[in-house]
Amino acid sequence: MSTQWLTDQLTEAPYLSLNEELTTQILTTALREEVNKVGFRRVILGLSGGIDSALSLYLAVRAFGAENVIAVRMPYKQSSQNSLDDAAEAIQDTGVQSLTVDITPQIDAYFESFPDASPLRRGNKMARERMTILYDLSAYYEALVVGTSNRTELLLGYGTQFGDSASAINPIGDLYKTQVRQLSRYLGVPNSILSKPPSADLWENQTDEGEIGFSYFDMDRVLYHMLDLKWDRKALHKQGFSDALINAVNKRIIRNQFKRVMPVILKVSNRTVGIDFRYLRDWGM
Repeated sequence: MSTQWLTDQLTEAPYLSLNEELTTQILTTALREEVNKVGFRRVILGLSGGIDSALSLYLAVRAFGAENVIAVRMPYKQSSQNSLDDAAEAIQDTGVQSLTVDITPQIDAYFESFPDASPLRRGNKMARERMTILYDLSAYYEALVVGTSNRTELLLGYGTQFGDSASAINPIGDLYKTQVRQLSRYLGVPNSILSKPPSADLWENQTDEGEIGFSYFDMDRVLYHMLDLKWDRKALHKQGFSDALINAVNKRIIRNQFKRVMPVILKVSNRTVGIDFRYLRDWGM
């Protein structure tokens, strides 16, 4: 399957294009160093069949070797079979250890008490259930949990706090979605994953772009100009961005700031955790 569309996007927005070899080297080296320095040699991650978790998987394999990476599929009964198959293809391609944990029993048991729960509540519960499973297995395997949320999702708050956005270390959190696609293509992520519409697969026919209302490419471009270049609204208009897109992105960034920081600790002492007591200054004695 051709990925000419991705080439066309990078040609249209060259400022989003990565040096693929250098980026891979930086991410794999830093990933290895950060995991090893806290005493771990193995990592574990949830593999959904989507491009973000696939890229984290391929980077982890480069950093640690397939024998030190565990991939976990955690389907719900309504999960897409295509997603499971795509995850299986990535597992086979990389040769990592894997297991599958069906989350249907615990999700259905919980919502027996809340039969009218919205799809959002159910989706959030599934995301957090998957993360509790990952952290339990991380203790069993003595493996650090690797994150799978990209920069676009983190900035927009498009993720579940303490769910899919949780991790001990995130190798792709500084990559826009367009860059995730580019690096995934470079690292050989299967085309079936690279080319399909992004979806959290939380309910039938759900897609990220359909839920948000804009394409990732459009959001990446406006985010780059708003945040990396610090352009104001007038400059964004001259670039051709609509008020609807600017307002939607800006509103999400502001509203979801709480998801991007550690829980706020109200200060009463002179060395409050996260404010005054922080690495590097307070590392060790």
